[in-house]
Amino acid sequence: MDKTEAKIRELFEQNYQLIRLEGGHALTEDIKEQALEQVLLYWRKLKDLAQKVTDAEVRLSLPNQTTPQGRTFSIEGVVDIVREGDVTQMYDVKTHDIDYIKENIELYEEQLNVYAYVWQELRKNALDFSAVISTSLPKSLRGALRAGNDSQVDKAMAAWDPVIPIKFDGAKVKQTITEFGTVVDCIEGGKFESPSVDQLLKKVTGTNQTFATNICRNCDGRFSCDAYREYARGATRGKAREFVKYYDTSLDRDEQEDWLSGNSNFENEESGI
Repeated sequence: MDKTEAKIRELFEQNYQLIRLEGGHALTEDIKEQALEQVLLYWRKLKDLAQKVTDAEVRLSLPNQTTPQGRTFSIEGVVDIVREGDVTQMYDVKTHDIDYIKENIELYEEQLNVYAYVWQELRKNALDFSAVISTSLPKSLRGALRAGNDSQVDKAMAAWDPVIPIKFDGAKVKQTITEFGTVVDCIEGGKFESPSVDQLLKKVTGTNQTFATNICRNCDGRFSCDAYREYARGATRGKAREFVKYYDTSLDRDEQEDWLSGNSNFENEESGI
């Protein structure tokens, strides 16, 4: 086994055990293996770029900004920097699906523009290129892995390009900061209006999933959300329909089974059973 990949496996297990102990939750073995597989494939695809990183997890901060309602806030982010000769590159790592990123590129441009502004204007550093890196495996690769087709895996790996270049537009930075401030005002003002049921039923741009599946399924607040409850009542099948039976729980049936299975293994390991 490659020494680097062996070290990745070791660090993955250490991080997993630490997270499990801190959070009290465990993953089922198949989900854990999928997570490790994604990390290893990500390394294999981008190891040349990863080895060039000169400044990892650089924290960028834009302090003392003012919201439209007069509140003070700061914007912070973490990026990786690659310096090669006179060329400086900035990368922001995302777990989001690559198709979603490309279809909603303006959202990522706004964020990277702020980071680039901090890097260039406040820190007075040169910047020649910025990009988002999607760590999510593309559908073609996931399908090939499930099928166990090595030739298709190789083909999908070769076609996979997780680096999405982002254009810098300094003129948009002020607008983006104002939009951040508006969100801060909503949070501080306790304005958490949920989207309508119609919005939950719409497809998310860049995906084949509805808003309810793509967004709500990843929101811990969905179980106390009136819109999601109404959406679930109208569902004829699937996980949302199952949710209707469990208004007093925070997990749907599949999530309950994963949680129980993972944590049963965790308890058994801890007790030596």
